[in-house]
Amino acid sequence: MRAVLMAGGSGTRLRPLTCDLPKPMVPVMNRPIAEHIINLLKRNGVDEVIATLYFLPDVMRDYFQDGSDFGVRMTYAVEEDQPLGTAGCVKNIAELLDDTFFVISGDGITDFDLQEALRFHKANGSKATLVLAHVPNPVEFGVVITDEDNRIQRFLEKPSTSEIFSDTVNTGTYILEPEVLDYLPANQKTDFSEDLFPLLLEKGEPMFGYVAQGYWCDVGHLDAYREAQYDALNKKVDVDLDYYPETSPGIRIGQDTEIDPTAELHPPLMIGDNCRIGARVKLKPCTIIGDNVTIGNDAQLERTVVWNGAIVGEEAFLQACVISRGARVDRRAQILEGAVIGALTNVGEEAQISPRVRVWPNKQIESGATLNINLIWGNMAQRNLFGQRGVSGLANIDITPEFAVKLGAAYGSTLPSGSNITVSRDQRSISRMVSRSLISGLMSVGINIQNLEATAIPLARAVIPSLGVIGGIHVRIHPDRQDHILIEFFDENGIDIPKGKEKKIEGAYFKEDLRRSPIQEIGTVTYPSRVLDAYTTAFEEHLNVEALRNSNSKVVIDYAYAVSGAVLPRLLAKFDCDAVVLNASLSQVAPSATDREAMLGQLGQVVQALQATFGVQVSAHGEQFVLVDEVGTPIRGEALTALVTHMVLTANPRGTVVVPVHATGAIEHIARRHDGNVIRTKVNPTALMEACQENDNVVLGGSSDMGFIFPQMHPGFDAMFCIAKIIEMLTIQEHTLGQIWAELPRISHRIQTLRCPWTSKGALMRHMVETHPADQLELVDGVKVLDPNSDGWILVLPDAGEPLVHIYVNSEDREWVDEKLNEYRQKVLAFIDQEQGMHQVPQETAS
Repeated sequence: MRAVLMAGGSGTRLRPLTCDLPKPMVPVMNRPIAEHIINLLKRNGVDEVIATLYFLPDVMRDYFQDGSDFGVRMTYAVEEDQPLGTAGCVKNIAELLDDTFFVISGDGITDFDLQEALRFHKANGSKATLVLAHVPNPVEFGVVITDEDNRIQRFLEKPSTSEIFSDTVNTGTYILEPEVLDYLPANQKTDFSEDLFPLLLEKGEPMFGYVAQGYWCDVGHLDAYREAQYDALNKKVDVDLDYYPETSPGIRIGQDTEIDPTAELHPPLMIGDNCRIGARVKLKPCTIIGDNVTIGNDAQLERTVVWNGAIVGEEAFLQACVISRGARVDRRAQILEGAVIGALTNVGEEAQISPRVRVWPNKQIESGATLNINLIWGNMAQRNLFGQRGVSGLANIDITPEFAVKLGAAYGSTLPSGSNITVSRDQRSISRMVSRSLISGLMSVGINIQNLEATAIPLARAVIPSLGVIGGIHVRIHPDRQDHILIEFFDENGIDIPKGKEKKIEGAYFKEDLRRSPIQEIGTVTYPSRVLDAYTTAFEEHLNVEALRNSNSKVVIDYAYAVSGAVLPRLLAKFDCDAVVLNASLSQVAPSATDREAMLGQLGQVVQALQATFGVQVSAHGEQFVLVDEVGTPIRGEALTALVTHMVLTANPRGTVVVPVHATGAIEHIARRHDGNVIRTKVNPTALMEACQENDNVVLGGSSDMGFIFPQMHPGFDAMFCIAKIIEMLTIQEHTLGQIWAELPRISHRIQTLRCPWTSKGALMRHMVETHPADQLELVDGVKVLDPNSDGWILVLPDAGEPLVHIYVNSEDREWVDEKLNEYRQKVLAFIDQEQGMHQVPQETAS
């Protein structure tokens, strides 16, 4: 007898288990659902199975092949272009069905007596017999109503509660005569319950319902998937489990499996072939372990389903969860009830997956992270929200509206109810979407918003003190990664919030310790007016306006389609500056690094053609810039840092400049020329801003890769003010950029970047400290090794956001720089080699 196995479904409700498997191939008791169905069919006299396939058809064909290993003859019908529906796919193979045949869904576990159903079908002269079952909650199924003779009277597909007239439901198993397929059109999508059966009812064809006795579970969602396993272990369903022998009552163990004598096994449970179970492991009832699984010492598993090839680390705790193929759960991780870990995902040490959270395949859960939302699109769940600078992630993948709502609520929950903060953004649509979501979250916890809308970030920082708010948020495209969003948080002075505040926000986010305000305390949104006027006033107060007005400078400014193009031209026009504007229109698409380089080349050509004093390309939403001198040569990187420092100290002798620890050593040479002082800080924006505010007589802070701070103006990086200041200083100092460039000290400054695993960073820093004399070390950030015979130094600095380490070497002697760069590169690689047991291929950059 033939049976049609409907196996084309993608099983969306079972994701992430079905991300790379068709639903019938999802394992139950370590064997695909389809294999249990084929065993049932074989027991009931079926010797040929035709599987209709659509989603990932090769998975089933490769597993069953011709069916000979499973005691049946298997053939396959693949729906190539589009799914034809449950009935359409059977109509498609009508020529193969010349006698009474079974149709059975590929997503159920059952032990029905199909031979008895077949006898019922024959005895009643039925054209179509539906195998039915009584269920306690029929809302999720198709209800079938029959008369006293079991003839079908009515169908109700997934009825509402008020429509439930019966607890008898369609199990997706049918016995059909070939001629019923004549009612179906060819090559059209049709369904048994929605199309064929109502039509047979209308035509008066004999159609009966057989109420089967026995077990049936539609494995349609993740809870049902686990329950089917528990029921099989508890022998509530008659399925073949002989592939693993029962070594003791309720315990089945496969071949070549090694179990430490101290492990505790509590029946019922199943352990597959070639597994390794460590010392003092506790396998509690209703645990199913696949083949080739390793479970570390002292791990505890209860009601957990672990697929083939997974690794569970020492002291891990897994409860009523599913661990998919090849996934790894590291030491002391906790995966709680209802959670599902997708194939090949790695859950880091001491990470916690909250109840009912689903993680899609090939994800990385960082050590110590708490994951309480599904991880679908991004590739990593991090222990920390905040990186080197604010919160960043892939736009609309990591940083989604739902993420932003929760982040806003978490931030607001750390503030007193009724507090006021600003929210600002760049002009991109994605930033508007994220900022609105943040505002929703903030309002939900009783925070009032002063919405600055699309505003250059220097302006957003500068106006915070005048608005009487206790903080602010700015959303923009990340200045270094055009597919990422960056969300920055400011304090009441416009400075990035300190690490302690970041930790409070992270705690509220991960612990979901979110305040919920009553309706009357929901936050409000207002739109401050004259914000630009306030910034303009500060701009004027800190510039020599007469010098700008009397300047004969001609400046070419490329705004790179950013919102600063809507601010600076108006300010310069007020001071009668001769400024030629390029790319000042607002664009929804941020220019790529390649685009900006091409635009920089065009800027140089325009500067030369117009014989301009200089050119400048503004970037990073008004924070950073690249200069172009009078002959069209770009000035950036350490050269730009040195040049701006020289100009500012020339205008402010004996002043103090603040730079990050990795900035060029030319800064100290320049400071000595002007009796100035240098303060070096950690390589993060908050440290720079705080140092500029906390120290006396600071006239400049920053570096080219972050921007420049003029603390008297406001505490943030501000390319717009710096450009105006350069015009002023060039006018007063009566020098060209080329002349100033020629006066700068010639210092060789190079960098190399190497791959370095997170787990090796701390050990590497300790190794560097231990292998150098203490009097040659500076430990501001990373490890800086000072050359006792010169001003040269080597800085080994772990990256704050990536598994990288940076090596900076600085000296007047270029040969010494090249020699030390190679020496320390080899030292770092050798240490990582020793730590990891394998060579890391370096990723190098040089400047």
